[in-house]
Amino acid sequence: MTQTATRPSTRLPGAFHNLWAANLVSTLGDGMLLAVIPLMAKSLTADPQLIAGVATAGSAPWLLALLGGVVVDRYDRRLLMTWAQIIQALVVAVMAVVITLGLGQLWMLYLLAFAIGAAEVLFTAASQAFVPTLVGREHLEAANGRLIATQQVSKQFLGPPLGAALFAFAMPFPFWVNVATFTLSVLLISRIRRVGRPVRGGAPRSIPSEIGEGLRWLVRNRLPRVLTLSAGAGNFCEYMALSVLVLFASDVLGMSDSGFGLLLGAMAVGGVIGGLLSARIVAWFGGRLVAIGAMTVCPLAWLAIGLWARNPVTLVALFTVFSIAISLWSVVALSVRQRLIPDELLGRVTSASRMLTFGAMPLGALAGGFVARQFGLIAPWIVGGLLSVAVTVLALPALVRWDEEE
Repeated sequence: MTQTATRPSTRLPGAFHNLWAANLVSTLGDGMLLAVIPLMAKSLTADPQLIAGVATAGSAPWLLALLGGVVVDRYDRRLLMTWAQIIQALVVAVMAVVITLGLGQLWMLYLLAFAIGAAEVLFTAASQAFVPTLVGREHLEAANGRLIATQQVSKQFLGPPLGAALFAFAMPFPFWVNVATFTLSVLLISRIRRVGRPVRGGAPRSIPSEIGEGLRWLVRNRLPRVLTLSAGAGNFCEYMALSVLVLFASDVLGMSDSGFGLLLGAMAVGGVIGGLLSARIVAWFGGRLVAIGAMTVCPLAWLAIGLWARNPVTLVALFTVFSIAISLWSVVALSVRQRLIPDELLGRVTSASRMLTFGAMPLGALAGGFVARQFGLIAPWIVGGLLSVAVTVLALPALVRWDEEE
């Protein structure tokens, strides 16, 4: 692909802003949990493999994303987003009660992480399939860039420090605040005009046949296929280290619990920058060059962290470079999918892609926990970085031959 947009556009329809606001408050709650769940796990065990298991449980629902894609293509996507947020609010409310009573245990965190992750899979699939309906395909880079930047600000930059601070103040408090954020998101989604189910032709078919249709489309179309496989392999490598980051921060960097939340927030700065500038950068350089640049930068940044990051400042500086590249990659990959996939297949193909992409994360977390237990907390960064270099070398020839297919 040589160009995905001739000019960045920021004039988005009013209905999009309700979706944007719902994402803002919902991801703020998600961001608090990013810090709170690992911190609570660390308070219950020091075993890196058990702590990595919480990350595995939270990302495991992506392995079920194919089923979620069928649901998204069958039913009203606005209604699905609403129910996903209601489920998250109820699950977190139950956990808040349990912790308030002083009954929290490690296995409960596994269940909480899995339930939150499962609802997030449905919400994300429905939301991403809903964006082209709200903004049209000519505004996808602008809309996706704004959503990704917002997610970085609320989920990665503001949420973790806030969650860690509330956790230090009173352990149940961030869970109760989460209930409020998910509830507010439901109210904002309700303000979006209903558009009904996706238009589909022909008689309803079985779930396996519909899943197969989405998978076949992904396999036969080279651009989405290359982006999906590359991102999945990259996520495996990256999650090896991220799954035990809470221990790396305390044992290697010497940070406190509240410092861990601030670290997560500082690490999100690059993602915010990349999301805000993504539409212009893609318009200037084209999707192909952006994708190649991101795949080159990411493994080098990961290796540099493993080799030299022994204080928070160095880690944040190197991770900022990494997260800018990841943010740009995400905008390119998401916009390509939304532009090329027919609307009636958008939920299934997007979910198939995200299953392969994010389904690699629990596997990476398991591998990272094992590597950290056997070889220390620095090893997952080095091993993940070396594997990521290999992924880049294998993917670059395909990306170089990436012609315009839009």
